[in-house]
Amino acid sequence: MAERRQRQQQGQQQRQVRRLRRQATGFACGLLVCLCASACSGNGVAVEDARAAGDAVQVVRGAPDRLLAAGSSKARTSMEMATGGTRVTIRGAGVYDYRHRLGRLTVMLPPDPAGSSEHRPITELLAPGALFMKNRGAGVPADKWVRVETAGMSDGNLVTGGATDPYAAAELLRGTRSATYLGRTEIAGTEVRHYRGTADLREAAKRASVAGRAPLLAAAKGFATAVVPFDVYLDDEGRIRKVRHRFSFVNGQRKDAVAVASTTLLYDFGAPADVRLPRSEDIYAGKIAE
Repeated sequence: MAERRQRQQQGQQQRQVRRLRRQATGFACGLLVCLCASACSGNGVAVEDARAAGDAVQVVRGAPDRLLAAGSSKARTSMEMATGGTRVTIRGAGVYDYRHRLGRLTVMLPPDPAGSSEHRPITELLAPGALFMKNRGAGVPADKWVRVETAGMSDGNLVTGGATDPYAAAELLRGTRSATYLGRTEIAGTEVRHYRGTADLREAAKRASVAGRAPLLAAAKGFATAVVPFDVYLDDEGRIRKVRHRFSFVNGQRKDAVAVASTTLLYDFGAPADVRLPRSEDIYAGKIAE
């Protein structure tokens, strides 16, 4: 009887040990799955960042297509010009339709150097091959628009209008020659990837849409150099949230080099962008004073 009872106790102990081993193995497997899932989740961002760094040129070149997919957005612009120790900033805000290349911006000119007077806001309508301006001043009636062919501008309207056409700013990136991924940051609460590089205006013109080629070619000829340094910030869908270009062009007969930093902020993608161009009778046909 004593031996039988001892064998029963030993059997119970062995079964308990086997049960504990199974429980421990199950817990370890579950823990391993959780750890792997956590690691994969963290590594997902790392893998994406590694890919972004490795394909930086191609990622940046593809940014204009992401805007086309978005359709439209709101935009803010800032243009800083510096020459001869003087620096001025021109700001604008409005909407842009990327699929039709139509935009509307309200551009605010800086006060006169003495600060004694302020200019009226200029309304600008951006269209393929043309820039329309209202409240242009210089002898233009208040109810009339001025039309300027962008291909005829020495800068392709990257600078002259006081605001870079948002899609032209994007298409310039198609000519990216070098780009470095600098990591993640935030713009207006949105996580973005920061790239810094240079773009070639001639290369951008080759790769641009049909409507965008002539202005970029004009800029390539008119600027002091066809190579444009840039910083661009892309969201996780590859859309431009902020792009900053640094241009240099010659200031007319004086031949002074003018440094220009043009910044474009894009947000509220999909916002309505109903832009209607002026009728022919509303366009001023007279001479414009300088």
